[in-house]
Amino acid sequence: STLTSSLANFGVKFGTSGARGLVSDLTADYCRTFTAAFLGILEPGPKQLLVGHDLRASSPAIAANCIAAAEAAGVACVYGGALPTPALALAALEQKCPAIMVTGSHIPDDRNGIKAYRPDGEITKLDEQAMLRFEAELPPVHSVPALPAAMTGITHRYADRYVQAFAADALGGLRIGVYEHSTVMRDLLHEVLRALGAETTGLGRSETFLPVDTEAVRPEDRRLAATWAARQQFDAIVSADGDADRPLVADEHGQWLRGDVLGVLSARELGARTVVTPVSSNTAVEKCGIFAHTVRTRIGSPFVIAAMSQPGLRAPVVGYEANGGFLLGSGVTIGSRKLAALPTRDALLPIILVLAAARQRGCSMSDLVRGLPPRFTASDRLQNYASGRAQALIEELMADPAKTCSAMAPEAGKIAAIDHTDGYRVTFASGGIVHLRPSGNAPELRCYAEADTPEGAATLCRTCLTRIALS
Repeated sequence: STLTSSLANFGVKFGTSGARGLVSDLTADYCRTFTAAFLGILEPGPKQLLVGHDLRASSPAIAANCIAAAEAAGVACVYGGALPTPALALAALEQKCPAIMVTGSHIPDDRNGIKAYRPDGEITKLDEQAMLRFEAELPPVHSVPALPAAMTGITHRYADRYVQAFAADALGGLRIGVYEHSTVMRDLLHEVLRALGAETTGLGRSETFLPVDTEAVRPEDRRLAATWAARQQFDAIVSADGDADRPLVADEHGQWLRGDVLGVLSARELGARTVVTPVSSNTAVEKCGIFAHTVRTRIGSPFVIAAMSQPGLRAPVVGYEANGGFLLGSGVTIGSRKLAALPTRDALLPIILVLAAARQRGCSMSDLVRGLPPRFTASDRLQNYASGRAQALIEELMADPAKTCSAMAPEAGKIAAIDHTDGYRVTFASGGIVHLRPSGNAPELRCYAEADTPEGAATLCRTCLTRIALS
């Protein structure tokens, strides 16, 4: 007998990138259904599937269930073990086969998720809809087999991609702190940075999962970085989120760089002509005047990837998100070495690019940042704020400009511009920007703010959310 099942029958939902939910909802039946639906929408049917996962306690069992489902469907599996998401994505592109990555990225440990890659890259929003419609027929599975031995070559190939692209002394003489926590790239960071000439020191390793969010850095992570920098005089501190597709870079003072600032610096080092980034990213990308063309998208890597693939864009084409994830939409040349496109979020490339830029220029990380236009961003959220309620609020504000000003930024002057690309983004006469958007994968109202000073951006964000919470 078989079980006919659809992803729509489960409590796990697709978010901005992949499916996420409570670990208790990521049951064996859900994992089997997800895998069968993903393989079922691929034409032609694949012969091989790559599978990997992050360091969450729940991830190996979810990966085992996905492997069992694929093998039951006659698809051979290659298990990469615990590895960075971009390493698995690179292998899928090079081997022209699909891949499944089990990760909840930066969300708490009681949750997890699954990302899927076609042979030509990340699944699209259209693929997600096709998977939701797919009716999977599943043979009964009475026990899940143990995971096979991991094929470490996938991770080594990813490391070699960057060790070979940069000069052997690209980071020579730099003293780098590596905030290890529970990122799956913690050992690989040491390996690659040392291969490029840096001296590295491990910091803050954790054997339990820590939800480090590169877009909303925890206060304790800010304190840790400042303390490490003061005590050990690093040139920089680097890290990544759980599955290592979003970087974290702190300057010599232990101040974490915003991901969209890191994106601008990285794009500059690659000589990008076209930059694709979500509407929530810092406007320094336009104001710096470095790039020939900037394309703004909705929030989420699938939208950045779709925009990067449009014909007629001037190469090199790169993308980045406010969380720091960096995407190569076309091949680039670093020195005399060529680096092939990798159109998925990556943490390792932007880390190396900004470190190498500081070393080459003989300047500090903070000097690099000061070379950009003074635009600063802040973001926060109201939790337990239903998406329907958030959407109703946005529609109410859109219908009444006076209410928009009083609710979002009463001290910032009149409305200068409005952007509806994703949520409600308003630029005011003062130059301040406030952007409200319902979360794509949680009952939250997110607020992004931008101003000419860090304090101004933080105040815009905090006071807007306070007014909304009290209304």
